[in-house]
This record gives sequence, C-alpha cells and structure tokens, in this order.
Amino acid sequence: MSIFKENIFGQKLFFKRFLIRLLGYISHRRYNKFNRLNIEGSEIIRNLPDSGVLFVSNHQTYFADVAAMLHVFNASLTGNIDNLKKPLKYLRKPKLNIYFVAASETMKKGILPRLFAYGGAITVQRTWREKGKEIKRPVNTSDTEQIGKALEEGWVISFPQGTVKPWMPIRKGTAHIIKNYKPVVIPIVIDGFRRSFDKKGLFIKKKGILQSMVIKKPLNIDYENESIEEIVEKIFFAIEQHPSFLESIPPEILKRMEELNKKRDFWEY
Repeated sequence: MSIFKENIFGQKLFFKRFLIRLLGYISHRRYNKFNRLNIEGSEIIRNLPDSGVLFVSNHQTYFADVAAMLHVFNASLTGNIDNLKKPLKYLRKPKLNIYFVAASETMKKGILPRLFAYGGAITVQRTWREKGKEIKRPVNTSDTEQIGKALEEGWVISFPQGTVKPWMPIRKGTAHIIKNYKPVVIPIVIDGFRRSFDKKGLFIKKKGILQSMVIKKPLNIDYENESIEEIVEKIFFAIEQHPSFLESIPPEILKRMEELNKKRDFWEY
C-alpha cells in the first residue's frame, strides 16, 4: 500500500493519521486529567459496521466535542470500554474514515481549525447564518452529496442543531440525509464541555469539570414511511434537546439560566 494513498476527499492518509495521533496525544489530558470525561455506552461502537453510520449529537463547542468523540470511538475499537486509558495504544492505528460536518467559515479561521479540518471535516455552507448575521440561502446540494459520499465510505458525526446553543431546533437537512442514505443513526448526548472550554473548544476555561458523553443505541427509523418531521422529532428527543426536557430542570436553575441569557453571556458560559 502506498504511503501516499488518499481518501475520497483527496486527503493524504499518512498525513491524516499523523495529525490524529498528534492532536490526540496533545488533547488527551483535557479529557483524562485536567477534566474528566465520564463515558457511557461506548460498547455500542464496537458492533457498528465500518461505514454507513451517522452520529447525531447536541453541540457545546466547535472542536472539543468532536475531539472527544474521536478519542472515545478509537478507544472503544481497541477494547477500551467507557474509558480513555492507554492513548498510545488506541491512537497508534486510528480509524481514518471518520468524518464530521462543520461550517466552512468556522474551519477557515486560523491554523488550528484548518489542521483540524484535515483530520476529517466535511465543510458545508450554513443556509441560515453567516458571519454572525441571519441569512436565507438555498441548500447547496453538493454539501449533501459530500456527506453522502462520506457515509458510503465511513462514519459521519453531525450536529443537527447547527449551533452550540442548547434547545435550538433540529435542521431538517439531517432528516433528509437519513431518508436518502439510510445510515445507522447513533444518538450521542454530551454535557460539561461548555463549562470546561471556551466557545471554540481550543482552550481550557476551567479545570476540575466533569464532562459526560452518553452513546445510545441506534434509532429505530422506518426510512421509507416516516416523514421528515417524524425523524426530526426522534432526533430531538434522542439527543435530549426537545423543549420538554426543560420541564425536568429545577425552577431556580431555569431562572438563573434565563438571567444569564438576558445578559447575553449564557451561551458563552
């Protein structure tokens, strides 16, 4: 096998492997020392097919969420169930056909985001927001096709709310992709990342935070008969972002959240 072998997006696999190892070694302590990552359900990862898997998750930072998932996925594939022990072992031969969906404008801001993008980003244009302003743009069909190609070749991580703000609506594009490409859909629920990292997820904001990642069983989806709206609703509940989950939050905490939101700093917290 040539060391210059490329993946479907023209990325050199030897360089991608090097980047995943390097960034993995550097970031490991963020989840297993400075802050702890509590993992549940990672045994599910070991039983998934090599391709055609779509992970759907809530989103709290631009990069730390994805980095944590890459750690957990690779650790699980080498036998580390619900822990990140022995990173030298699971990062030695990482799974290279894992991709993640990210806004193109986000991945162009600085050297680190560009390097991270080479690690597996499928960059798409937001249809509703650009440079902090609300817009209305038609869906770029080539973006959807890129995600489809990635699903045919491997695993794709998606954040269907399209934002790091909680309780936001699910974008219907994710449901269309599920209907068209019929992937195995694995929900993931994360927490604690917003308190641990800055918004980008590149810098540690606070140490000693317990982060969590819960990997759930595949969603039961009738690809032919379920509507887009029904699939959206399933995802909403599966990643625990449906507005009804707010009912389980104690009133005093909910009030504090509202106060912080009025100060415009809640989403940065």
